[in-house]
This record gives sequence, C-alpha cells and structure tokens, in this order.
Amino acid sequence: MKTLGLIHAAYFVLTGVWPLVHMPSFLAVTGPKTDLWLVRTVGALVTVIGLAIGAAATRGTDTATLATLAIGSAAALAAVDVVYVARGTIARVYLVDAAAEAILIIAWTAVLLRQWH
Repeated sequence: MKTLGLIHAAYFVLTGVWPLVHMPSFLAVTGPKTDLWLVRTVGALVTVIGLAIGAAATRGTDTATLATLAIGSAAALAAVDVVYVARGTIARVYLVDAAAEAILIIAWTAVLLRQWH
C-alpha cells in the first residue's frame, strides 16, 4: 500500500503542479483554456490531494481513509475527463489521464482485496 500510495501521490503532485509552474507547456499539451484561474485551482487541489495521499501512505495508518481518498479522487477526475471529452469540451488527450486514473483505481482495488483475504 505504501508503494502504491507514493506512486499515486507522485502522479497527482506532478500533474497538479504542472499548470502552476508552467502554464504555457500545460496548455500546449492539453489545449487552450478560457478560465486559467480554474486550471490553477484544480492544479492546486490535485497537488494537495497528492500530498495527503503521500503522507498517509508513508505513515501507513488509517488505510480506509487513504483508500477512500485515493480511489474517490481518481474516480472523480476520470469521470470528469471522460464526460467532458465526450461532450467536446476538453481535448482527447485527457483520456490519457482517465486511463491513468483507471489504472490507479484497479491497483488500489487489488491491494485492498489482497489485504482483506
């Protein structure tokens, strides 16, 4: 669980910090945006979630809360990616993120199932 938590944390921190530190490259990959404040807000929140997942995984306590935060945030972000790509609101490159989120959800589920058996 610790390793998965640290991988998840790293992914969230890297993707969350990216638009905060270099918006031009973020926009070059993900497409133009009109509300950059919203991009920064989501980036900041994803970064904080990543830091919380990393801290919880490092401590190794309260695995139910850690799993809830990890799976829930990955599912929410994946759902937003899929829905808004389907609506044509955001670029198809967001499906790469949706796939990464799905892999994280599957990995967390596997870890939890192994822990329960």
